[in-house]
Amino acid sequence: MSAKSDRRGFIKAVGLGAASLAMPGCLGAALRTSKKARADKPNIILILADDLGYECLGCYGCASYKTPVLDELAATGIRFEHAYSQPLCTPSRLKIMTGRCNSRNYTYFGAMSPKEKTFGHLMQGAGYATCIVGKWQLAARDGGEGTYPKAAGFDEHCLWQVDDRGSRYRDPIIVENGKSREDLKGRYGPDVFAEYALDFIERKKDEPFFLYYPMTLTHAPFEPTPDTEEWKKGTTKANKKHFADMVAYMDTIIGRIVGKLEEIGLRENTLILFTGDNGTGVGIATRMKDGNVIKGGKGDTTDAGTHVALIANWKGKIRSGKVCSDIVDFSDIVPTIAEAAGTTVSWEIDGRSFLPQIFGQRGNPREWIYTWYRRNPPDTLYRFARDQRWKLYDEGDYPRAGKLFDVSSDILEEKPVDPDSSEQAKSAYKKLHAAIDSMKPNETGGLSPR
Repeated sequence: MSAKSDRRGFIKAVGLGAASLAMPGCLGAALRTSKKARADKPNIILILADDLGYECLGCYGCASYKTPVLDELAATGIRFEHAYSQPLCTPSRLKIMTGRCNSRNYTYFGAMSPKEKTFGHLMQGAGYATCIVGKWQLAARDGGEGTYPKAAGFDEHCLWQVDDRGSRYRDPIIVENGKSREDLKGRYGPDVFAEYALDFIERKKDEPFFLYYPMTLTHAPFEPTPDTEEWKKGTTKANKKHFADMVAYMDTIIGRIVGKLEEIGLRENTLILFTGDNGTGVGIATRMKDGNVIKGGKGDTTDAGTHVALIANWKGKIRSGKVCSDIVDFSDIVPTIAEAAGTTVSWEIDGRSFLPQIFGQRGNPREWIYTWYRRNPPDTLYRFARDQRWKLYDEGDYPRAGKLFDVSSDILEEKPVDPDSSEQAKSAYKKLHAAIDSMKPNETGGLSPR
């Protein structure tokens, strides 16, 4: 689907909506009353791409893939230059859903403790209908303590990898509201998730809703999408060439969601947030418009594994084309959503809201972010703090331990900087060392055994 066709669809949808409101009778009045009654509670849609670094979007300088819908959302909204996830999917999902550092709540890969509160609970408490579609991965299939979608605060779900994995693409294994779908032969998983999301939006258009869409795209295996000739021939053979197709299809699906909001007149009352759960998969090389090539670093603590896109769009509320250089951590999503919904978080979190920055205000920007990361015990534990330029690792038993890096000129972290080599380095070391020390008292060490 092209950007032009998306825009034509939006215009057509808005026209149809306006025509229906102009019809005689009580329908138009009922819709106006409904919208007025819920105007103080915007809808919120959070989309989380799977294995997609910042470099994969045209608005961030990508020359390899086509992302017209996301580029348009950035051009008519705000794009954050310094948003950082955890290096891997489950750690990122825990952090983004709870607003808490992994040191407080991480148990095991693919698991989330049932004791945790999430933005699902937050939004339910604020009077929102809640729904999650896409990828779950938190029921502890392989170890640790697990949580199911309903217990995590979601009224409805349509998900892959709840209890079973199987395919997420052709002939997908999907659980819908606790029951396995048996009608998906020949279907494409991302289409099924999108269909449920669109239906949820339609059904909940007269009440505030929160839709969380942790996508299965663009995670390996890199298989054909329905827009490829290979798909039409029935093949599922994986090939890295299909990564570009998957990025494009991800963008198309987001266009369907935006188009639905336009069609039913909810764009002006919906905050859309888009990001990625970690860096791009290893083995994918992306060419940038400046000629550089960025290699995917999923699982690594460098920018290649943690630097992700963050786009916010709220039609009529956000000034177009803004770019923010403030540093944002995944723990900041929960308080941002809370502030947008006009509610407060009832549990202890590590994040801070960046909603003021979305509206072009100064807000309360961070001076640094802190990362605590380990896939599973007894794997290596990484602790580091960083700002937009500098990054300091805590002492430990790994190659970068105790070292300071100027990431702005050493993105792969290959040349440690002596803290005494300059006043800037000395000041950065002092600030980031204090940041690491300030977080340690809050660490529970909470890695539960298998």
